Amino acid sequence: MDLLAAQTDYARLIEGCDMILMLSTMLHAIGVGNMTPAGVKMVCVDINPAVVTKLADRGSLESTGVVTDVGLFLSLLVKQLERLTQPHVVA
Repeated sequence: MDLLAAQTDYARLIEGCDMILMLSTMLHAIGVGNMTPAGVKMVCVDINPAVVTKLADRGSLESTGVVTDVGLFLSLLVKQLERLTQPHVVA
């Protein structure tokens, strides 16, 4: 593994992001969280409260933690996004 190349790739991928959604990958979430510039909103979803706490302890005011099952979170997120993107019918 080339960790420097991996870090460079991560930095390239998060460049210009307004929000990063971190789902159930502790080491990746913490690594990306540590590389993320101030001002980028981060949402960390994990069933393990320690992961969410670790990211919140980073000191970012833009960080939100959700302790839940990622599958449940994603299904609810999809339903809400579908609801928000439905054309409104005025009767």
